[in-house]
Amino acid sequence: MGKTVVSRYHRAILPGSAAFGLALVLFGLTQAPPAEIVEGLRAIVRSEDVLITDYIAVAGVGPAFVNAGLVTLITVAVLKLVDDPLNGATVVTVGLMAGFSLFGKNIANIWPIIIGTGLYALLRRETFARHVNVALRATALAPVVSFLSAEVRPAAGIITGLIIGFLIPPVAEHAHRIQNGMNLYSLGFTCGLMGMMLVPAFKAFGMEPSSALVWSEGNDLLLGAALGALCLFFVAAGLGRRPLETLRAYWRLLRTSGRVPSDYVRTFPAGAVLLNIGVNGLIAAGWILLTGGDLNGATIGAIFTVMGFSAYGKHPFNILPVMAGVLLGSLTNHVEFNAPALQLAALFGTTLAPIAGTFGWPFGILAGLIHSSVVLQAGLPLEGMNLYNNGFSGGLIAIVLYPILTALVKRRRPVLEEEDLFAMFEQAEPQTPEELPHDGHH
Repeated sequence: MGKTVVSRYHRAILPGSAAFGLALVLFGLTQAPPAEIVEGLRAIVRSEDVLITDYIAVAGVGPAFVNAGLVTLITVAVLKLVDDPLNGATVVTVGLMAGFSLFGKNIANIWPIIIGTGLYALLRRETFARHVNVALRATALAPVVSFLSAEVRPAAGIITGLIIGFLIPPVAEHAHRIQNGMNLYSLGFTCGLMGMMLVPAFKAFGMEPSSALVWSEGNDLLLGAALGALCLFFVAAGLGRRPLETLRAYWRLLRTSGRVPSDYVRTFPAGAVLLNIGVNGLIAAGWILLTGGDLNGATIGAIFTVMGFSAYGKHPFNILPVMAGVLLGSLTNHVEFNAPALQLAALFGTTLAPIAGTFGWPFGILAGLIHSSVVLQAGLPLEGMNLYNNGFSGGLIAIVLYPILTALVKRRRPVLEEEDLFAMFEQAEPQTPEELPHDGHH
């Protein structure tokens, strides 16, 4: 895989992401007239955005997708402006921003946190590129900005967002280490810790934040067709002109553990990564439909997240056991398996995919089983303020489960260990420390 593998396609990440963002905007514009789009965007910006606030239910399909497309384009512009070292983490960030812009992030509430992290980089005399993925992903706490802006005044939301963005990077660095690479949504755990300090403070000042359930139904045909077309496009683009070569590379990808860091963009040809994105998207969408769930802003946001992490750790062999574990768990607890929280848990719970990849599929099922219960309770103290609630739950599980499994279970060795991936990366493109991939955790 040498330098040609990396240089052949990594520069296309931002143009491709911009095209994706534009496609989301255009799709939204086909679903509503301009006046309705504008009014819908106003409704989205004015909402408190606590988990779960489905923008399709708030404003309709058109405004929700226009917002998602605009936030995606903003993300691409920020990454381009700071000259982000493009890699799999970049794809993850784009997927997260696009997905959560269908339920919680909008064109207004993301800015204070991003700017706050920029101020941290300025104080540290470091390039913003070093922290840009953290800045963008930390907008998981964007509901804090929206909540305070609505309940107190906009200045309170802006100032708090700046403080959050400023404090997140050092906390994220230390929180990442204790998860041992087993939780792909490492920053979700960090944001959960931050939220557990903020919410009690809000209540001490007499405010009453509370989670929500704004959930749309009845759009499965429209959204399923659009999502299916998108996933099939990725599959076709991945197979391209050399399908046999792509399939051979994809087989190697399927044998990786997915443990952080597993940057597939740096270590596999473009075709294998694109194919993985498409296949995982089809699996996630199919899971929702086959289990009687709903395709809406929240679940499509989760599907976009799975697709984004298909460039950084997720593949069918390590996500399906976790999803099966969540389904198994739903049979033993008091919540229906197609309840909104468990629909999202089945998809976002794949944050624990590295456990299945590292220790084997039975332990992936175990992780999913535990997650199905923990995620229902872990977010209660956060009152919907952390959009990455499954990442917070996944972090708790990873911290407890990893040392137990390490002590009691023989680790499964995948065909490509992390050491092999690092070696391939070093051979692909030597870099200075400032140019090393930023995975959003450091």
